[in-house]
Amino acid sequence: MQTVNKLILGDNLEILKQIDSESIDLIYLDPPFFSNRNYEVIWGDEGEIRSFVDRWSGGMDHYISWLKERVGQMHRVLKNTGSVFLHCDWHADAYIRVDILDKIFGPNNFRNEIIWKRTNSKGLAFTRMPQNHDSIFYYSKSEKVTFNLQYLPHGEKYLSDFYKYTEPETGRIYRLADLTNPNKDRPNLTYEFLGVTRVWRWTRERMEEAYKKGIVVQSKPGAVPALKRYLDEQEGTPLDDCWLDIINVQSGKEKIGYPTQKPESLIERIILMASNEGDTIMDPFIGGGTTAAVADKLNRRWIGIDQSVQAIKVTEFRLNQQQDLFSQPFILQLHKYDYDTLRNKNAFAFEAWIVEQYGGTANIKQRSDLGLDGKTKEGAPIQVKRSDNVGRNVIDNFLSAVKRFDHKLFDKNHTEGKPVGYIIAFSFGKGAIEEVARLKNKENIIIKLVEVQDIVPIAKKPSITVEVNELPRDKKNIREIELIAKGNSPAGIEFYSWDWDYDAQKGFKPEVIIDKQGKQIQKFKPGQHNIAVKVVDNDGLDNIEVIKLKVNGEVERT
Repeated sequence: MQTVNKLILGDNLEILKQIDSESIDLIYLDPPFFSNRNYEVIWGDEGEIRSFVDRWSGGMDHYISWLKERVGQMHRVLKNTGSVFLHCDWHADAYIRVDILDKIFGPNNFRNEIIWKRTNSKGLAFTRMPQNHDSIFYYSKSEKVTFNLQYLPHGEKYLSDFYKYTEPETGRIYRLADLTNPNKDRPNLTYEFLGVTRVWRWTRERMEEAYKKGIVVQSKPGAVPALKRYLDEQEGTPLDDCWLDIINVQSGKEKIGYPTQKPESLIERIILMASNEGDTIMDPFIGGGTTAAVADKLNRRWIGIDQSVQAIKVTEFRLNQQQDLFSQPFILQLHKYDYDTLRNKNAFAFEAWIVEQYGGTANIKQRSDLGLDGKTKEGAPIQVKRSDNVGRNVIDNFLSAVKRFDHKLFDKNHTEGKPVGYIIAFSFGKGAIEEVARLKNKENIIIKLVEVQDIVPIAKKPSITVEVNELPRDKKNIREIELIAKGNSPAGIEFYSWDWDYDAQKGFKPEVIIDKQGKQIQKFKPGQHNIAVKVVDNDGLDNIEVIKLKVNGEVERT
């Protein structure tokens, strides 16, 4: 599996097994904690609830076994310079470190236990102190690890205590730093400078050059010269393993209404510290999509996995919301695929995709290819028809092309009773089916017809209708509108998302990402408004309805 930007719906254990060894630079994982008392209540995804029931049925041992198997695969896919950050809380942190991380990565590759103070203490705890932090275990795969030290801004007290001086000419703030050498046994660095003899840090030549530049100063005759350290040249205070400056996601633009959502600043710090631009980041429990969203902004490649439809679709919409002309595209991989989307997909893109899904190699020439779009692992030609009811004439033309493509391979497969080629289409007509049967029975030529639904599962996307109701006016020029979306799908509806300023060219960029009820009340000023709502079903398929409202004296739906 290539490490390109991917959102994958499924069990991360099975997906991890398909990923190449030593192909990932950094893994951040925030697995479900060993406490699901509230999580299932918040969650609306039946598949995820079932997995929770299974996961905790055997107690702590079962949970650790479940997680250890997955972390073992993560260790395999990490590069030798890679690292893992495992996010957990007090319920299982000791077990995770000793029974999983130490055993898989080795105690010598333990780097830090990061303490993240996620919130201020709330409520009273009469027999213990309030618990308000999570642990993030940081392990590397080897001693040769990618690490970029991060810095925090200096505190106000530190600045007032040390950076006391300001240059009148430039307004730059600085402090005075010691220029003497702690090693007293350095004859080559012992000399008199500005009337003061000391063992200096620098050679005489360097000291005199710095003095001419004005960065070495003497406050008064006889005083020990000192070095000006400018505040604007300092990186700050090196980051340690107690992170008290990042608060949990509060109400505001970043909050998307997803349970267990982590702040972008937390993930940004980890990615900047343990990876470089162009590296590949993986989050096998992508949840609300914070890791993918931040990796995308920081010019990293990424892979996000989750077995929850809601998690994958929320992440998709969140990425769509922030993407611009410079953003990298990503692949969405679901359990089922929408028939209409596949049928209307770009022809070349569909041909390459379905050939690869079938296990073959796509033809990159696209021209002068005899109408052949790829080949199997054994080299047999594949032709793709992005249509239904493929007819008899396709079989005739394909057979001719196969013979011309490689007549030796054709003769070999013909003699051995193997398929001489494969045709992939959405469906085949009676004439094509009969001709393939005749060729096999009369001439021992086998052409295999493969329907798209035999390669990837296909379903119909959900339907959606929207009811628009004007509510009583509260202001002269403001109209309050109630919008009620109703989706329908055999798979069941997962959630709705709303874009209040929809532009078809820019794509769907929702302001409301998760709406379980499909009901919104919004205020609109006079003018034309384009509103889009998407419905997502439990297969991960979606559909969109665009509502055009004209608000003037009255509300008019156009």
